[in-house]
Amino acid sequence: MLDLNGKSILITGGTGSFGKMFTKLILERNPDVKRLVILSRDEQKHFNMAMEFS
Repeated sequence: MLDLNGKSILITGGTGSFGKMFTKLILERNPDVKRLVILSRDEQKHFNMAMEFS
C-alpha cells in the first residue's frame, strides 16, 4: 500500500464516480494527508463533494 500521509495530492475529474471513490479510499487509508485538491468542471458536484468530505 502506498503511504500518502504528509503528501499533497491532486485529483483531476475528482467528482466523477471513479474520482469520488478514489478520494474516499485515499482519505480512509491515509488520514494524515497534508492537502487534497479536487478539480472538476461541474460546480454542483464539486459543492456536493465538499459538503460530504469536509
